[in-house]
Amino acid sequence: MSVLDIPFGVLPRTTDTAGLPVPAPLADSDRKPLTKKEISADHPTWCPGCGDFSVLALYFKLIEKRKMHHEKVTTVAGIGCSSRFPYFVQAHGAHFIHGRALPFATGVALSRPDLHVCVFGGDGDAFSIGGNHFTHTARKNVKLTYVVMDNNVYGLTKNQTSPTSPLGFKSKTDVWGAKDRPINPIKQAICAGATFVARTSHTNPNHVLQMMEAAMDHDGFSFIQCLSECVEFYPGAFDNSNPRKGGKFDLVPADHDVTDEYAAYKLAEDLAPGKFGVIYKASRPTKNANEQAIINDHQSKVAGLAPWQILQKNFDRMK
Repeated sequence: MSVLDIPFGVLPRTTDTAGLPVPAPLADSDRKPLTKKEISADHPTWCPGCGDFSVLALYFKLIEKRKMHHEKVTTVAGIGCSSRFPYFVQAHGAHFIHGRALPFATGVALSRPDLHVCVFGGDGDAFSIGGNHFTHTARKNVKLTYVVMDNNVYGLTKNQTSPTSPLGFKSKTDVWGAKDRPINPIKQAICAGATFVARTSHTNPNHVLQMMEAAMDHDGFSFIQCLSECVEFYPGAFDNSNPRKGGKFDLVPADHDVTDEYAAYKLAEDLAPGKFGVIYKASRPTKNANEQAIINDHQSKVAGLAPWQILQKNFDRMK
């Protein structure tokens, strides 16, 4: 029998490079869940008081609660304060190019269906340079979770107007006050085709965890807008949503039908600070399922053939 006759991936390795036996891997049920200490990497370098600390802590709690193991934790980010996330998580991840986290994460999600990819970004990374990728990942309904820590300002580059900065906001790029109408991330996500859309705030940790769990359970593109205060360049931006600062954390009405796209769109009209919770949720075939169906169809046409025979068929077709 030729090596080419052996199907890929059927023979697990039984010895290491020194010829010593490799112990059988433990079943997931026999493995201890990770602790925060085991999944914490570098000390976060955000400014004291930054809302991103809260989201990171809750991501750790999510991993602990779901009893995920290192090889199943996948954290992807672009560029920005919030996008430093992968540095602080002791697991697989990537700190990718500015605005391009979603295309990279899409590749991971499509090639590794056993993983649930979590992507983190900020309002500039997600809605400015990455705005086109946000739209297309949503419409394709790629199975992953995208948490955008929206602080209404560019923080890493020290105070410029972002796509979500409100009218009148004064920054280094708009010293006279912003004149461009801010985008509405919730509306944009619904219109683009996201099948799970939610809003939360870093000041309500229990709610953040609830939204992240619901997003992770969703089969499709799940988007969470998390209001995350930049204490250096836009302090008090979300006080109106913080009961401790005299604001109101206004939940999505109990009678809201999350499957009604028009109702969700109407509910998303309020930007300051808006309703909190799951605003829209729908069931639609994912990009992952559609791609797998194509793969299965093509593989059925070469069932029973060895890899070299499949390769030969392709060569013959090129003659």
